[in-house]
Amino acid sequence: MNRTTLSLIAGTAALAAVTGFASLSAPGASGKDTARAAAELPVERTSLLCPAPSTSDLAETSYTSFTPVTKGTSSDGKAAFQAATEQSADGTGDAGKTDGKNGAKKGGKKKTGAPALTPKEPGTPVTADASGSDTPGLVGTAEGKFAPGWTVQETIEVAAGNGRGLQGVNCTAPDTEFWFPGASTAAGRTDYVHLTNPDDSAAVADIELYGKDGDLKSTVGEGITVPPHSSEPILLSTLTDQKQTDLTVHVNVRSGRLGAAVQALDDKAGGDWLAASTDPTGSLVLPGIPKDATSVRLIAFTPGDADADLKVRLASPSGSITPAGNETLHVKAGMTTAADLGDVTRGEAGSLILTPTGESVPVVAALKVVRGKGAKQETAFIPATAPVGTRATSADNSGKGTTLSITAPTRTAQVKVTASAGSDGGTAVSKTYTIKAGTTQDVDAPVPSALKGTYALTVETVSGGPVYAARTLAATEGGVPGFTVQTLPDDRGTVAVPETDQDLSVLQK
Repeated sequence: MNRTTLSLIAGTAALAAVTGFASLSAPGASGKDTARAAAELPVERTSLLCPAPSTSDLAETSYTSFTPVTKGTSSDGKAAFQAATEQSADGTGDAGKTDGKNGAKKGGKKKTGAPALTPKEPGTPVTADASGSDTPGLVGTAEGKFAPGWTVQETIEVAAGNGRGLQGVNCTAPDTEFWFPGASTAAGRTDYVHLTNPDDSAAVADIELYGKDGDLKSTVGEGITVPPHSSEPILLSTLTDQKQTDLTVHVNVRSGRLGAAVQALDDKAGGDWLAASTDPTGSLVLPGIPKDATSVRLIAFTPGDADADLKVRLASPSGSITPAGNETLHVKAGMTTAADLGDVTRGEAGSLILTPTGESVPVVAALKVVRGKGAKQETAFIPATAPVGTRATSADNSGKGTTLSITAPTRTAQVKVTASAGSDGGTAVSKTYTIKAGTTQDVDAPVPSALKGTYALTVETVSGGPVYAARTLAATEGGVPGFTVQTLPDDRGTVAVPETDQDLSVLQK
């Protein structure tokens, strides 16, 4: 058997291994190959990474794992987590050291094992709880029927102290680049970048910080090594001695893959997780600003060499409006720019839409949102996000504390929202909504009948679009209106698989 034949067999086998199967068919009678639409098949393996939830002994953490029902999946599968145990560079597991080279603060306690999150069937959430500061980061893998659209939510309640309130983060897939506009090293803020490595080999990353005057040049954030199957919380103030109210954090992975998230904690105004902004692009959507927000701050950054000029609009329930005094935003190249929008929603649901006023320049952005006043303030973040696409899922919802916000910035769209069965009982329910162009609606989301426990919300685009969505969780602790916001980008539960044709001529080459 010659090399060409072996290459053909190897290529076909590799495609089948990635997609589940590949279709081989003979060319038509005309002898001409015809282009065929790619088939959408369920993914067969998904990885998710969860950061260590808190350094507070008062933290109460809940995890919710959910996989929506997807047609065409295999009949078997599994999903499980292992602890991303923090360890020193020499692998000794000493969790009390700080790496002077890369600023990785490894905590003062050894992290314990992963919580039990073992799902039984797609369509029903499974939950687990943890207490205190010794809960580790997690590395999770789902296979077979549990892989398509697998979603895991980490929700933390901190009763008092730095970052008190409600914090939430979606566990994310590993990647090689992340942008976080909205971080800070100002007095009163304690921000960490959490890096989690799911693989068997070490990953190496650079962390760059950009402030109002550009790059905060430092070599401390270069070449940070994250050991295999481990998680590193890196304190931003160890990477620079400059105090900056608004920072953009860029995580660039030199080798390997990482999960990344920023934990932003405030001495007086609570705190939350800051998820990565969608990839730099000319137009951005930041959905789901709570209608009772008392302060909204926009933070933007352009990584290119050209300045960006953006038109700022608010998609409200009645249509698109321009915030008075903040009609446009000029973002200088390589510099973080911020604008205070005040109580821009004025008691109504809203989403911020950023579009170029002229030439399109790639931008990343996020919102810092505050609810409450004085000693009862609480903070959350909304990064620019990708559209819902085919389907997006939000886990860990309750009957009273959940708000689902959906916006259609350009065209009227119809969406289907399904409330799953409850984690402890209940029957799934679906509703369909029409979102008019240029508006944002806080929809009356369905709740499972006879609900027990928590449930998941799945949003599917039926027609029109694109649509963007965010879910707000709210809980009042000691009179403080705790809340957290998670956006709902496409869950990438399916993958396009092209059909292939036989080409026997390759055997003759």
